Amino acid sequence: MADFNRVILLGNLTKDPEKRQAPSGDSVADLRLAVSRRFRGRDGEQREETCFVDVAAWGKQADACERYLGKGSQVLVEGRLKLDTWERDGQKHSRLSVVALRVQFLGSPRNAEYQDGPQGRAAEPQRPAAEDAEDAGDAPPPAGDLPASSPSGDDDNLPF
Repeated sequence: MADFNRVILLGNLTKDPEKRQAPSGDSVADLRLAVSRRFRGRDGEQREETCFVDVAAWGKQADACERYLGKGSQVLVEGRLKLDTWERDGQKHSRLSVVALRVQFLGSPRNAEYQDGPQGRAAEPQRPAAEDAEDAGDAPPPAGDLPASSPSGDDDNLPF
């Protein structure tokens, strides 16, 4: 049986991206994403539930995230789940995070100099870092831009 590890999230950054250098020399941008879900409870009241997700973007994608994203920026992240485990002071700890394969910037960039930028476009997907290289063979090729026309070829009936 084949395995599949892919996640797509749409949310807002809770803080500015924090860029650092991995021991391999690659750039890594740590993003903190808030993803909210609105629903009606059993009592009929509207409720909101927010999930906070740690995301790591690598290489040129990390550079673009640091340069053009800020707290509150809306992004669409496509990636894979990664489980980190460690032991500290005899206690076992774990953390589930997302390794970004693609980060799409939505809304306006934070840097006003960037006029023709990635607004609505994805930052260039990067190859995984050395520690993630064992998964590189399993990853599908990066997704391209969506076709300009509908799959049926009938663009006259689109609602927008």
